[in-house]
Amino acid sequence: MNPQITVCEDITLITLQNIPADITFIASVFENISSMGVDVDMISLAPVQSARTGLSFTVMDDDLVKILSYTSRLDDGSVKSIVSSGNCKISIDDDSMVNCPGVAAKVFALTSKAAAEIRLITTSESQISMLVAKSDFDAVYKKLTEELK
Repeated sequence: MNPQITVCEDITLITLQNIPADITFIASVFENISSMGVDVDMISLAPVQSARTGLSFTVMDDDLVKILSYTSRLDDGSVKSIVSSGNCKISIDDDSMVNCPGVAAKVFALTSKAAAEIRLITTSESQISMLVAKSDFDAVYKKLTEELK
């Protein structure tokens, strides 16, 4: 394994709780955000178990004011927005992760040794991305670069 570890700082996590579990609604959220010129990165939809669900996504801290103006209009008394800015995204990319069991387990075990608060995880066949609190970034990054390279 020869992973490339990349970092992006100044990331805001937005979590919309109790939104309609409807792909049309979810599409409209991202269409509206796109129309503001805001780039969305990590996206995670909570498992749907009723007519409502949760949706988390990240944007750059610089776009926080735009996002808040939009998400505040979603709050109809049932939708709740939770915002956490000043985070860092660490991504581990390696094409050899495809069909290679245990890579995520190793990354998460190394991260746990740094005693970090992980706010969001997204994956693909060849990438693992973790959103960490800025205060935990140095410890996680050091552990991952020492052990994975």
